[in-house]
Amino acid sequence: MTDSVLMAGLAGLFGLLIGSFLNVVIYRLPKILERQWEDEHAEYMGKDPELKAPFNLMQPRSHCQKCGHQIRWYENIPILSYLFLKGKCSNCKTPISMRYPMVELLVGTLFAICVWKWGFTTKGMAWCGFSAAMVALAMIDWDTTLLPDNLTFPLLWAGLILAALGVTGITLDASVWGAVGGYLSLWAIYWVFKLITDKEGMGYGDFKLFAALGAWFGWQALIPMILLASVAGAIVGIGLKYASQLREGAYVPFGPFLGIAGLTAMIFGAQSILKLVGLNA
Repeated sequence: MTDSVLMAGLAGLFGLLIGSFLNVVIYRLPKILERQWEDEHAEYMGKDPELKAPFNLMQPRSHCQKCGHQIRWYENIPILSYLFLKGKCSNCKTPISMRYPMVELLVGTLFAICVWKWGFTTKGMAWCGFSAAMVALAMIDWDTTLLPDNLTFPLLWAGLILAALGVTGITLDASVWGAVGGYLSLWAIYWVFKLITDKEGMGYGDFKLFAALGAWFGWQALIPMILLASVAGAIVGIGLKYASQLREGAYVPFGPFLGIAGLTAMIFGAQSILKLVGLNA
């Protein structure tokens, strides 16, 4: 018992560090992709891409978005630096979003849960990676309505490969059909909705993310996960509407709720979701 607590605690500390890195990924990856698309468009139009300063996950160094103050190493310690700085830039005192420490805390908690359940094993590490990907995808989609192929495709392939290796505990057949069913189910809903309303109810990134979830959990988990995602999305959407917080176009990204469903299935099991939504005694 003591060893399990210690290992979970160590995993939680490591998760805090990964959460800090994910904050960078969440903010920068969409901007990196946008730059790539601009360059590709310029080349397609027969123009030379605009020369720009390097911008990737490593460059430039993290800095305050208002005053440009470069963040020192001791100002970038997960959770502690936020508390020490009292949630403000050390130079210009601009408030720092509470979301940064919350992401760090969330990832740290998820890593601790994974190691508590499965130990420092291949399975435990695999689900830690799954958790990190879910958090990054959910936050990016919430911010930008984008689910990058750079994350969804590796997540999908990882689920299939780990099933083939017997790591996730589901058969390769269940994983493959989970991926197929996940993609095609949302693809079909998308086109039915579009034909009826002439509007797009979701994006292709949602299909790929649900396919990835199917690869990790198997086809049997698809219905419980889509039910939870739909219920959670509807509740949040109604709440935002009544609070007059809906974005232009009155849409709510679906990816974050698929992420919630995936993490719930990971922690409690897919069948527990049916109990949660009242469809299983």
